[in-house]
Amino acid sequence: MKINQTPKELGFHFPAEFEKQDAMWLSWPHKEASWPGKLHLIYDSYSEFILQVAAHQKVNINVADESMKQFAVSAIRNSIFGQKSNLDLLFKNINFYFHPTNDAWCRDHGPAFLVNRQTNKKAIVDWGYNAWGDKYPPYDLDDNIPTLIGEKRNLPVFYPEIVMEGGSVEFNGKGTILTTTACLLNKNRNPHLSQKEIEKYLCDYYGAKHILWLGDGIVGDDTDGHIDDITRFVNEDTVVTVVEENKSDDNYGLLQENLHALKNMRLQDGKQLNIIELPMPNAVIYEDQRLPASYANFYMSNESVIVPTFRDDKNDAKALDILQSTFKSRKVIGIDSVDLIWGLGSFHCLSQQEPS
Repeated sequence: MKINQTPKELGFHFPAEFEKQDAMWLSWPHKEASWPGKLHLIYDSYSEFILQVAAHQKVNINVADESMKQFAVSAIRNSIFGQKSNLDLLFKNINFYFHPTNDAWCRDHGPAFLVNRQTNKKAIVDWGYNAWGDKYPPYDLDDNIPTLIGEKRNLPVFYPEIVMEGGSVEFNGKGTILTTTACLLNKNRNPHLSQKEIEKYLCDYYGAKHILWLGDGIVGDDTDGHIDDITRFVNEDTVVTVVEENKSDDNYGLLQENLHALKNMRLQDGKQLNIIELPMPNAVIYEDQRLPASYANFYMSNESVIVPTFRDDKNDAKALDILQSTFKSRKVIGIDSVDLIWGLGSFHCLSQQEPS
């Protein structure tokens, strides 16, 4: 059924990730081409991610069929962290949905859950998805995931009919969205739309009123500059943003430009941002390719913050310390992401929150 009003007109908005959640959504990784030669190595870290979150909230996982479900259950049970956990208890919080996918990046192809400010009822936005500018076809199964979840949960689904990815937008929960020109204005997404027109879609379908734009993303990011690798809202007026200390590193200049831009920005209420600087890890290179390793690609659950680490003792420890002092009511947990990042994304890219 086509809905003739926008979510904003009907009172819906997209809550911030740091607000209370009912669940985390994932799509089980199965595409060898996303982790060539390493797919079998990612399941330990991925399983720990699932179990750390399942310790206190639901984790919903899209799988193709019963065979993939059994493989997933086995991988979780046999993981290093799984063998040390009370799995029977944790599996009560893990649910599988038979929704086949092309790939694992649920942040970008998963449902954008909205909540109505008056009724507290939920809805879903099913943005168009084209695998970051048609880079990795086929993606038809991924593009259908929000609608399948909407049907399963009997929720209204909105169809803006433009391309948008969850990793390209950050929310403070009070009306401000932070994004990048490198991604949203890229001609491989919505070449027919101007910046002003894209802003209107963001406001209408996420229930926002104020858009802030940064420039470029980090080196090695195949999404054309997703915000979730560089700057994240941790509360309504505070961001953490990555900076590179090594002036000869390719990320140094562009991250300084972003930091300068953040200092000049104002929120929806006119306030300046509180800015917390987060280090970058030493360059992670595999098969002569610079990978988009960033501590900003963390996932905020109800009780924890799951942070990718990169076997860089000094910077890993520094980043975790900064984040733990930022998230005083959550436990900050570092999980090794050296194999995961070969897929060009980490825990935030792999997940999508469902708000309460």
